[in-house]
Amino acid sequence: MGFGVSELLILLIIVALLFGTKKLRNMGGDLGSAVKSFRSAIKDPEEKESLNEAADKSTNGKVIEGKVEPQNEDASKS
Repeated sequence: MGFGVSELLILLIIVALLFGTKKLRNMGGDLGSAVKSFRSAIKDPEEKESLNEAADKSTNGKVIEGKVEPQNEDASKS
């Protein structure tokens, strides 16, 4: 009890009439870009780690209870 080619073709025509071909094309493009970004995120875990390390190095102080405290002693004297 599966779908044959003729049933799938009729279903595709009904969906195209309901949503319109332009909207279906946009949905397909959005789905394709989502899959592409998902694959690239899974493929490059090393790149994500290097971005996290760069973000850690770029911070100048630590935030404690809403106050910024400098990491080195030179910044606290000025």
